[in-house]
Amino acid sequence: MSLTRRQVTSAAVAAVPLAGRPGKEARTLYIAGDSTAAQKYADAAPETGWGMALPFFLHKELTVANHAVNGRSSKSFVDEGRLDAVLAVLRPGDLLLVQFGHNDEKATDPTRYTEPWTSYQRYLRLYLDGARTRGARPVLATSVERRRFAADGTAQATHGDYPAAMRALAEAERVPLLDLQALSLALWQRLGAEETKTYFNWTATEQDNTHFNPPGAVAVARLVARELLRTGVLARRDVRRLDEDVPASWITWPDAPAS
Repeated sequence: MSLTRRQVTSAAVAAVPLAGRPGKEARTLYIAGDSTAAQKYADAAPETGWGMALPFFLHKELTVANHAVNGRSSKSFVDEGRLDAVLAVLRPGDLLLVQFGHNDEKATDPTRYTEPWTSYQRYLRLYLDGARTRGARPVLATSVERRRFAADGTAQATHGDYPAAMRALAEAERVPLLDLQALSLALWQRLGAEETKTYFNWTATEQDNTHFNPPGAVAVARLVARELLRTGVLARRDVRRLDEDVPASWITWPDAPAS
């Protein structure tokens, strides 16, 4: 597959450089998160993070810098110095979109585990405070849901108290919240158990109910863009294609950067 409009590279890799609005400095939307949002490379295709598809829904004057990394929690992202790296480049007017929860749930791994109502919220506050200190705007996003259905066909919530803890923090801190957990759960319910397989990384050799393929990443990125508009984080002029088809063929997987 080839990306016909622009190639979105990763995180640390760099944002897509785009022109700014006349008379104003261009803004960057930074993503801090886990594998569901992260850039994927050629060796992982067709697995696709929703952050790879987000630029298709944003105006060309808004740059996306995807710093999400596989396997990270709100804690390990901080402990590895990744938040510091993002904060070092944040500028006034930028956005910091934070989505963690999948790996915070791993109670047997002390390097990643956080407790929803205490350490999870405490780590998330580091992102909020860091962004605000630099004149950037923090935005919280609950974890996108896994593909799990009950025997009666009901889509199941899998993230325990983490979404509720993030919702409570967003309200207390007066931070915009993109409720991807609720929105994606509703989407999977509408699609049903069989059709959702075409949105997740189901291949001949793998049945992955957590990570997306290109159609799934596009669908979740569309939810993100719609919520950024609905919550007033972005204006109508900042978004595009919210109701248009975005072909899966626009996704590409670059070679992994040299380590």
